[in-house]
Amino acid sequence: MERLSYTGGGPPSSWSYFPTSPLRSLSAEQPLLLPAVQHDFGSSHVDSTEIRRRQDAVRSVFLKCWRSYKSRAWLHDELKPVTGGARDTFGGWAATLVDALDTLWIMDLCDDFYEAAAAAVSLDFANSTTAGVNLFETTLRHLGGLLSAYDLSGEEALLRKATELGEMLYHAFDTPNRMPPFWFDFEAAKAGQLLADTSVGSAAPASLALEFTRLSQLTGDAKFFDAISGMTDFLETTQNTSLLPGMWPKRLNLRDKTLPDNLFTLGGQADSLYEYLPKMHALLGGSEPRYAALYGTAMGTALKHLAFRPMVPDAGNTSRSILFTGDVSLENGTNALIPSYQHLSCFVGGMFGLAGKLLQLPYHVSIGEQITEGCVWAYNGTPTGIMPEVFSLIPCPEVDDSCQWNETRWQREGADERFAKGYASVKDSRYILRPEAIESVFVCYRITGDERWRDEAWIMFQSIMVATETEYGNSAIEDVVMEGQTKKKDEMESFWAETLKYFYLIFPPPDLFSLDEYVFNTEAHPLRRPKPTA
Repeated sequence: MERLSYTGGGPPSSWSYFPTSPLRSLSAEQPLLLPAVQHDFGSSHVDSTEIRRRQDAVRSVFLKCWRSYKSRAWLHDELKPVTGGARDTFGGWAATLVDALDTLWIMDLCDDFYEAAAAAVSLDFANSTTAGVNLFETTLRHLGGLLSAYDLSGEEALLRKATELGEMLYHAFDTPNRMPPFWFDFEAAKAGQLLADTSVGSAAPASLALEFTRLSQLTGDAKFFDAISGMTDFLETTQNTSLLPGMWPKRLNLRDKTLPDNLFTLGGQADSLYEYLPKMHALLGGSEPRYAALYGTAMGTALKHLAFRPMVPDAGNTSRSILFTGDVSLENGTNALIPSYQHLSCFVGGMFGLAGKLLQLPYHVSIGEQITEGCVWAYNGTPTGIMPEVFSLIPCPEVDDSCQWNETRWQREGADERFAKGYASVKDSRYILRPEAIESVFVCYRITGDERWRDEAWIMFQSIMVATETEYGNSAIEDVVMEGQTKKKDEMESFWAETLKYFYLIFPPPDLFSLDEYVFNTEAHPLRRPKPTA
């Protein structure tokens, strides 16, 4: 029986300055039975008192943060975990509350879930603390959070609220070329003055597909899927026209539909563009082959030009199994590898692993494990046991082979001796409670069944707790180098619920939110994968 009621929103707003016709609809064909993603655990899954203790420890940390949010920052976007205050960073639409809905459900905190869900369906999206919103962040946090909460609970009020928000966000596509801007300015939209950007990070407009597609699947309204299909068309037609054919540059000119940038990366500003390609293949049940094709071509280029092995002291062992992806800058037709790595880029291991299973590419599964091993190595190489936000390494000459440690070269090219040998320099030593490393560790465990990934997760979790715990929750820290008392930033972004969700899900039986039943958006909101009826 449904426990929530929905009283907001009116009929869909039909105005459009730049209408599209005819609308492209979801395929009428049944989704394909795709290859299994998860390892066949059978009786091999380890369930012990110690494993359950670890799971309970993660749940307790989340519960402490949630109770502090309820008592000190309710309906604000974020809790200040050091001072106990609140701040609004995403329009004042209770980002932490919406982002945490599915985490509450997953952790079996039912009373808290329904209290939060009732508040979520009462949010007034017509009332914002800003004159517009970040379309990308609002889609992945708020729309994704509401859709996931509906997919898990079946509460119709949550779907109606998601539809209300989707109707509003749909108008961000109401531009002359139907390409959405990064910043969704409400007044400009009402006046028909929205324009696509001349320079925008490629991830932002290309990472709306999962949420809008799922909304079309659930409501039967094709316009949401049609809206994101235009961006997919653009990716398809431009993929081999960039300066690095096969990939799209870090920044796009969507107003003119050109690719002027010369920097290529799987990291920040481009990341989830690539992440969503295999995930869309999963969500659509393989009914649109172009997503798999786009992924395959892009990763072929990435592995050829961006992947590298780092020079580390134990070259006879570790460097054969760890891999990173850097950036490439093209100047005068020459590719220059920039061996820099971001914590955010750790999602790449999970992406390769997931796609490798979905598309039956065993080599990609292996690549995913090696990249994830690299992130674990980076965690273990700092005084706090936490990877910094941005750092650089020294690449081996060949990606397919390790290289011998060269102390002289390391000293010459960086030698940041605060970190383990292998780190060349650290450009940003913060840790802001990011989830990407544990995300890939979780995926690696689910697709391989290797218990060591759970042990690595527990080590990471303990290190993060020691460095970030505060009276009211957990805080981003200024420097992962500091031993003892770390300097707290008094910030706890709403994606902390995502980080804890992945830590939690690695410990229970693996059929709990199986990757064969759900696809997680880039904010870790699980969306139900449609299944063949036959």
